[in-house]
Formats: sequence, structure tokens, C-alpha cells
Amino acid sequence: MAVPMTADQLVKTLAAEGVRLVEHRSWRTHNRDHKGAWGPVHGVYIHHTAGVSQHMPDICYDGYDSLPGPVCHGMLAKSAKLYLVGHGRANHAGGIARNAYDAAVNEAPVHPRPESDEPIDGNVHFYGLEIENKGDGTDPFPADQYDQAVRWASAHCRFHGWTADSVIGHKEATRRKTDPAFSMTKFRADVAERLAHPASWSPSNPTEDDMALTPDDLKRIAHAVQSYTGTGKPHDIYWYQLDTNTLARQARDETRALTARFDRLERQPLTDDQIASIAAAVAKHPGLADTIADKLAARLAG
Repeated sequence: MAVPMTADQLVKTLAAEGVRLVEHRSWRTHNRDHKGAWGPVHGVYIHHTAGVSQHMPDICYDGYDSLPGPVCHGMLAKSAKLYLVGHGRANHAGGIARNAYDAAVNEAPVHPRPESDEPIDGNVHFYGLEIENKGDGTDPFPADQYDQAVRWASAHCRFHGWTADSVIGHKEATRRKTDPAFSMTKFRADVAERLAHPASWSPSNPTEDDMALTPDDLKRIAHAVQSYTGTGKPHDIYWYQLDTNTLARQARDETRALTARFDRLERQPLTDDQIASIAAAVAKHPGLADTIADKLAARLAG
């Protein structure tokens, strides 16, 4: 049992967790408190929007004729921005099963299939997050968007001292719903992982490896490499590259000279000094051994 966060506490808590906030319209005073109680709170609800639209923040703020807004507290867009659309009671949970409610309140490690009866008003006791997604099982949740959802849930749990088992999906609270379209077991495990670290913690760049470079990015990188003239400091990559190129050219020229010498060899016995010279040259360039062997074998065969 916990008292809901104030609007200022919510903003501070989410920001500390690294949530990318957008304060949408008059969210601080936008709620359904005139229709029923708000609090005590016991956990957080995860939903998906079942649609994708640039107008989704307004949709979640305004709601519908049959379901006035706000229909959640936070709307997480595909862009991974979190729009705060309401503070207080919101029309997001509706009726929920007693066993689902008890599992969240008791932070049970197992969340059972919800019973058919729904005697609990979930709008009183749970914060709600809507994640922008078609919910058809094929629309992906971008890694950055998913990470922000984990941060949002973790922030609420961290503030109230809850474990990850206070996080439930809408589909776990009622048989009427199928959202969100991802595993809540994995989601809770990810929340638990965050809660094991400070709020400022970030996984090792979860999306950076998947970022695609645009043609403009590649052109800018190529231009920067071509234009770079180094700093003149020891270990500078520019001067290292110049030294490497110089050594490579020297090795190439020596290799060509040695190959030419072997090409000019007549069929005549080699002196000890010539053999010693050849051995020294090969020792400097081990990669020539196969080439020399092939040429000598060809001459002997001829």
C-alpha cells in the first residue's frame, strides 16, 4: 500500500531513471478523480495501444466517447519518448481479477491466469503505461522503446520500494485483454535487473550496435578520415597509419626487387655467398618462401 506520487515527484523520479519525458498539455491536472478514488497504489500496468499514430499522445490524453481520457498515465511512443498525459485516476485498467490483484500486491513470483470474475477496480490502484504498438504480434517493439518501458516501470518500483513482481501486464489481470504483445516474464526480469543497479545505470548501449548508418553518415565519416591530418602527438592514429604505409611500401619494393633477382637467376651453381644472401633476404620476408620455392621448382622442372 502506497500513496501515489505527486506530479513533481513523478517527473523527478522518471528523469532520474533516464526516461525521456515530454510533459503533454495539462497532464498535471488531467485525471478522472471526480469519478472515483485514486490510491493507495500497489503496482504498475503495462498496455499496448493497438494502433500507431502521430496523434497517439492526444488520443491517450483525450480518450474516446466511450472511454474518456486520460486512458493511461504515460504514453510511450515508437520514438522512445514518454508523453505524460495524466496524473491521478486514469481509465486504463478497468476491472481486474482478485487473484491477479493479490499476486501484484503480494509481489508473488508467479502471476496466475486471471479468474473470470473482476471485482477489483484497477484504476484505483495501478499506474498505467501505454506502449505505442499495433499489438498484432508482428509489429516490433524497437529496442530503445522497450528499454524506456523498463525504465518507466523501474522508476515507479524504485520510488515505492516495490519489486519487479509489482509489474503486471493487462493480459495478466483480465481474460478480456491480450496486451502487451511481449513476454511479461522477461519484462519483469529486465525490471529486476535495473532495480539491482542505481537509477542512473544503463545497459551497455542496447541499441547502438543496431543503429544503421545513413549514406550521409558514411559520406561524413569518409570525408573526416580523408581530411584528418593528425595531432602530431605520440600514438596518433594518423601518424601511425603513415608509418605503417611507409613500411608497407618499403616491404613491397624489397619484395619486387628480390623477385626480380630470382627471375634473372641462370641455371648455374650458387656460391655460398649467394645462398647466404638469399637466406638473409627470405628471413626478412618469410612470405617469399613459397614464391621462391615455386620458381626454383619450375626452373628445375624445365
